[in-house]
Amino acid sequence: MSSSAPPSTDEQTNIRATAPVNSPVGIAVYVWQRARQGELGPLPVIFGLVAVWTYFQVANDNFLSSGNLTNLMMQIAAMGTIAVGVVLVLLLGEIDLSVAYVSGLAAATMAVLNVKSEWPAVPSILAGLAVGAGIGLLQGLWVTKLKVPSFVVTLAGFLAWQGALLRVLGGTGTVNLNDDTITGLMGTYFSDTVGWTLVTVVIAVVAGLTVLRRRRSVAAGLTAPSLAGDVLRVAIVACGSIAAVAVFNDDRGVPLGVCIFVGFVVIFDVLTRRTVFGRHIFAIGGNAEAARRAGIRVDRVRTMVFVLASTMAASGGILGASRLLAVNKSSGGGTLLLNTIAAAVIGGTSLFGGRGTAWSALLGALVIGSIANGMDLLGQTSSVKYMVTGGVLLVAASIDAVSRRGRHAAGRA
Repeated sequence: MSSSAPPSTDEQTNIRATAPVNSPVGIAVYVWQRARQGELGPLPVIFGLVAVWTYFQVANDNFLSSGNLTNLMMQIAAMGTIAVGVVLVLLLGEIDLSVAYVSGLAAATMAVLNVKSEWPAVPSILAGLAVGAGIGLLQGLWVTKLKVPSFVVTLAGFLAWQGALLRVLGGTGTVNLNDDTITGLMGTYFSDTVGWTLVTVVIAVVAGLTVLRRRRSVAAGLTAPSLAGDVLRVAIVACGSIAAVAVFNDDRGVPLGVCIFVGFVVIFDVLTRRTVFGRHIFAIGGNAEAARRAGIRVDRVRTMVFVLASTMAASGGILGASRLLAVNKSSGGGTLLLNTIAAAVIGGTSLFGGRGTAWSALLGALVIGSIANGMDLLGQTSSVKYMVTGGVLLVAASIDAVSRRGRHAAGRA
């Protein structure tokens, strides 16, 4: 009776690769390969969020109450809005360390103009946004024209805009907000009727756009997207929207601040995935030199991204001031910068550029906000909260690095 040698490593790989996908082994291999190449999309983050929510609900049955979930969404709206801009910068393979204090400076500008100079609310808000856009333009031009690394430029901004914040606030150090328009940005809750109307409109728009995309594909002679996939996508949006509004209506109603945050996510998702400008961002993040040779105006795109990121930081700062009803010397300080970058990375945006979506900001902010909220409910100290958040960020960055190596290996094969 002859004995055969065990299969080599290459032979084992071939055996696993040829395993039928409808078998348990084949499914496991398929999922593992997709995970190594970072092709599972937001599913790992969603599963992680479900695990976090399950743990905190078991530990404290108030976690998934409508009141706490509404508070959670309100808590992450400002930070998530800033994280949307951070996602854009990371897609380029760049970094912006100034966004936190840009948010504080923009909020301080708005508050001082409105309270001390007695400007109306809308011009004050627009002035705050203009400050953010101006800072983004300055830093973007510094990076693109002088070729100074974005890390250095925005680190300098981190220090400079903190000083500007203190100068704008003056000796008092705190400006309390009492204008109904400004405080209403985060203090307005829509009625049940308005909430369900919003859901109906959202579902109708998503379904209409899905049908329109299929018709355009057929008219252009292209293969239409999977019908099952389109139906599933619409069903997920419908179920998520209905569940969210049901939770909000069970508490105080749909918050305007959350609508603004989600609206920004949708707008920038369309901008990055459905426009030429968005495709240029991904191309530059993937390979800037190849993008330049393809005729893309790399410096212009980079500058515009820094302008958008700082404008989103200003928007987040204004939302944060509206929620706290004040601006003070600590606005933009603390862990805000780290949380916004962590939200983008945890949500699935690659630190190496070229991969991610605006939805990363929402998902990552939900993870970070859920951890902080849950820890507070359990009475944990800040030290535990920081260590857990740091661990989650490290895992997310490690997954990103492994996925990047997997994609490079697949590209060389």
